[in-house]
Amino acid sequence: MTDVSQISEFGKILIFIITGIIMVCVIFFINRLLAPRNPNPEKLSSYECGEEPTGNAWLPFNPRFYVIALIFLLFDVEMVFIFPWATVFGSHEIAAQDARWGWLSLTEMFVFLGILILGLVYVWKKGDLDWIKPTPVVPQTGVNIPASMYEQLNQEQGNYTIKAFNAEQVTVAATATATPAAPPTTEPRKPMFKPAFKKPSNE
Repeated sequence: MTDVSQISEFGKILIFIITGIIMVCVIFFINRLLAPRNPNPEKLSSYECGEEPTGNAWLPFNPRFYVIALIFLLFDVEMVFIFPWATVFGSHEIAAQDARWGWLSLTEMFVFLGILILGLVYVWKKGDLDWIKPTPVVPQTGVNIPASMYEQLNQEQGNYTIKAFNAEQVTVAATATATPAAPPTTEPRKPMFKPAFKKPSNE
């Protein structure tokens, strides 16, 4: 008489899951006891691929790295489905039952790979696989202003010069405010400097 197992297959899976959770918790607890804790500003700073963080974190970033990573994950996960297909396709028992199963599975895999290759070609043509795009896209506007007018405006703005600072006018103005009984001048006071809007040299 054969003995009947007291634990079903689902019970074994439950025991395996509970054991895994307990082992992870024990490892984290031992790590908490043995690992040294010496926090410093260097350890608490953000870390990204060995680059030192500079500036504010709220800045626009180039998402091309994340696009390439998502494309890699997509194709990587899809290629995992080839392994169970190869196992079934290489089974002699299934092929012995009916020879048409082999041709059907082969056709399905060609369709599957064709869809993946079409997706890869689409992403490649869009330029999402280029780390640095070779041809920058120049923005186009519907304004009919010629470029020469922009150049002329920039040239006029660049010709402005800042007037030198005059210390005598500052002392005269200071003495005028100190003596309230001074006679008013009929001629309006000239500004000490003229504001200039000069285009930066790095643009």
